[in-house]
Amino acid sequence: MSIGHAPPGSPEPDISPIGASGAFGAPPVPEDGSSPGLQPLDPASSRRARVPRWLRRTTGPVLLLALWQLLSGTGVLTADVLASPGRIAQVAGDLIADGSLPSAMGTSLRRVAAGLLLGLVVGTGLALLSGLFRVGEDLVDAPLQMLRTVPFVGLIPLFIIWFGIGEAPKVAIITLGVTFPLYLNVYAGIRGVDAQLIEAGESLGLSRWGLVRHVVLPGALPGAMTGLRYSLGIAWLALVFAEQVNADSGIGFLMVQARDFLRTDVIVVCLIVYAFLGLLADFVVRSLERLLLQWRPTFTGR
Repeated sequence: MSIGHAPPGSPEPDISPIGASGAFGAPPVPEDGSSPGLQPLDPASSRRARVPRWLRRTTGPVLLLALWQLLSGTGVLTADVLASPGRIAQVAGDLIADGSLPSAMGTSLRRVAAGLLLGLVVGTGLALLSGLFRVGEDLVDAPLQMLRTVPFVGLIPLFIIWFGIGEAPKVAIITLGVTFPLYLNVYAGIRGVDAQLIEAGESLGLSRWGLVRHVVLPGALPGAMTGLRYSLGIAWLALVFAEQVNADSGIGFLMVQARDFLRTDVIVVCLIVYAFLGLLADFVVRSLERLLLQWRPTFTGR
């Protein structure tokens, strides 16, 4: 019997390729090359309950509001301690109807805008000077590090002596509060740029200004946006203090009047307005961040 030939009467051997019938009796492999008998796996995030994100984000505030209303309705929270949500909504409607709340919001927004603009110019300018030049760092960084440890609220008496009791001290307080977060984050962003990127830019023949424009500033942009978000939060905090010192208009002025008359409902309305304006400003900055930092992939959670 020659090698390679089956003996007479024996069945013909299966010489089909392994892929056609599968090795060791395994199911055949489909022609498209996919694994047999396996279902595609969905990401873990898609297997979760498909609850809209906006609904998840509003669940907490709605539950808190319901608890607040329940405590007010049962008498646990009396009106002289904290007004009920219904009463606060009614007072807010009255303040909007007589024009006092829109006028106060306009005044406060103008103060924040002026202080924020000045703080942006001063903080970013000093950060560029200190971050790009060693001489600038030697001249600027140490005094700013000393000044930022001084509570800006403690400078209110000096600002009143220097600038009077008009709009200037209020804007100066906001400017001072905005300057330091911007300076620290922009400076850290500039100094955090990878040195290998600088070397690569130099090898490509970029000038000093070209390196600053195409390498340093884009690398420092994430830190600058973070500093801007911090600065906006501090701007509203500084506004609260500024408008309660010798103010005759603004949201803080409404709060001072409400405090004198023990109107907790008006105070809570003003606090809600502060929170809403701060949240709106943060939303604008986050939208700007997504627009300017499209080139940087980030982790968005699971």
